[in-house]
Amino acid sequence: MNTIQQQLQHLAEDGNLRTLPAIGHHGRYVEVDGRRLLNLGSNDYLGLASDEALHAAFLHTEEAMRLPFSSSSSRLLTGNFPIYTELEAELARLYGREAALVLNSGYHANTGILPAVTDGQTLILADKLVHASLIDGIRLSAPARCIRYRHNDYGQLERLLHQYAGTYRQLIIVTESIFSMDGDRADLHELVRLKKAYPGTRLYVDEAHAFGVRGACGLGCAEEEGVTDEIDWLVGTFGKAAASVGAFVVCSRTMREWLVNRMRTLIFSTALPPVNVAWTLFVLRRLPEMGERRAHLKRLSATLRKRLLTRGYRCPGSTHIVPVIIGSNADTLACAERLNLKGFYCPAVRPPTVPEGTSRLRFSLMASMTEAEIEALENVF
Repeated sequence: MNTIQQQLQHLAEDGNLRTLPAIGHHGRYVEVDGRRLLNLGSNDYLGLASDEALHAAFLHTEEAMRLPFSSSSSRLLTGNFPIYTELEAELARLYGREAALVLNSGYHANTGILPAVTDGQTLILADKLVHASLIDGIRLSAPARCIRYRHNDYGQLERLLHQYAGTYRQLIIVTESIFSMDGDRADLHELVRLKKAYPGTRLYVDEAHAFGVRGACGLGCAEEEGVTDEIDWLVGTFGKAAASVGAFVVCSRTMREWLVNRMRTLIFSTALPPVNVAWTLFVLRRLPEMGERRAHLKRLSATLRKRLLTRGYRCPGSTHIVPVIIGSNADTLACAERLNLKGFYCPAVRPPTVPEGTSRLRFSLMASMTEAEIEALENVF
């Protein structure tokens, strides 16, 4: 315990000590220490988590009134309620794929799929900036080998594919579609081209921050770019833009059956509460109708990014995630505190979430925000 206390002290000295904040929620605002602040730290991209009309409509459905609040079992025992099958069928229909599988979280998906589909004859080629859950999934995939290519450097990726294509039984390219900390995108067309150019190569795409936000029906960047049928494992989460809980993968029917038999995070986890699955399905069926929310969110983020770049801030990316790179932990914490005092809640993002020296403010915008609020934020900056 003394060692742990010393390590906590070191974290505090480096500006990296985390604590759980006490927050009250009021739509797009949060209450912190008795102060009402615009919430710029949420992943509720479409503003559905606080949409009272949507909530009321769901609560009047038959499913909301009759389904239990707990599955009380894993899906392979007694926890596989019909609502799961209904949700998976709807996902498969929307994506035009053979099958889908619903999972407990994005973390469960990313730490469960890769270990289930790899072996000693597998080489994983992962973007340097993939999420921690994917990194943990890669670690659990031993004895498979992994090489991390430079972020969005497809020249390096192709050299690696060319070098190892004949050495391993399968190569798996792993990427996110929208990267959560920089707010930039992968080039899915180029990744599909590379997959097709090298036999034995498969493609794993995590659409956690794109699902609900991109594409005509809100299905993500793969829908937007017309490549959903070219991705072997297309993963998405319900806990962000869809304002629910859980995750999914769309894939082939054979792959789904394999995951049911080999994916430890599915086999050994109590299934999601059926009432939550019903809410997810309720939202999913309405995502295609939310094009105006997606367009408004796109306009807000483009406006904020342009204004910050004009003022000389380092502001990468091109999506609804608008980061401002500050640098040191201390400076970033100070900026976050100043914004707090001006009415904006935006927690500092520090290592190990991002590389050393790139601490930042990450403005995570919501479709429920107004142009006036974005202008006020820019004026404070």
